[in-house]
Amino acid sequence: MKKLVVLTGAGMSAESGISTFRDNGGLWEQYPIEDVASIDGWNRNPELVNSFYNARRKQLASCLPNIGHIELVALAKFFDLQIITQNVDDLHERAGSKNVLHLHGELTKACNCTKTVVEDIGYRAIKLDDVLADSPMRPFIVWFGEAVPLMDDAIALVQQADVFVVIGSSLHVYPAAGLLNFVPLHVPIFVIDPNEVTVSRKVNFIRDVASTGIVALKSVLL
Repeated sequence: MKKLVVLTGAGMSAESGISTFRDNGGLWEQYPIEDVASIDGWNRNPELVNSFYNARRKQLASCLPNIGHIELVALAKFFDLQIITQNVDDLHERAGSKNVLHLHGELTKACNCTKTVVEDIGYRAIKLDDVLADSPMRPFIVWFGEAVPLMDDAIALVQQADVFVVIGSSLHVYPAAGLLNFVPLHVPIFVIDPNEVTVSRKVNFIRDVASTGIVALKSVLL
């Protein structure tokens, strides 16, 4: 069975109602990155950071996987499917995908300050006085200024790909965007996005949103 490796970004979950970060009207226009998505921001104002991610978690609880998430599950019947996601939501898992690597952490988990202890908290809020392993509890998120610990695992998966697909990612955020450089030269690459995406490799563009774009992809692959 051929290995299909899929990298998903914010556009994958946008159709489920998850607020994007970089689009017009996105979260970064409402909240400065350095305040809510950096380790320095956490050290300065953990109450603000917790409030931000508590709101994201509450929103996620009311969202459902979209057709795109479900269509990826269907592809797993024909391919050894591995999903690498830049998203911190759990919609891939709730749709039924089994092999999901979260590069940037998981919204439904919390950790201690060194990330050595991780706890599944579901959709509940983190309180300012919550403690985990004798440390203030924090969102299990990879913030700007922090290492991406699963990057080597993601690279290894990409190097094994027979087909590589990018869905809903601007390919502007590194190091995740650099995964494209590890796709073997003979491997076909597909990019599904309604917006123009600039890449340095030869790719097959499907200019569409995730849900209908994956249906178009299936007609090519199957």
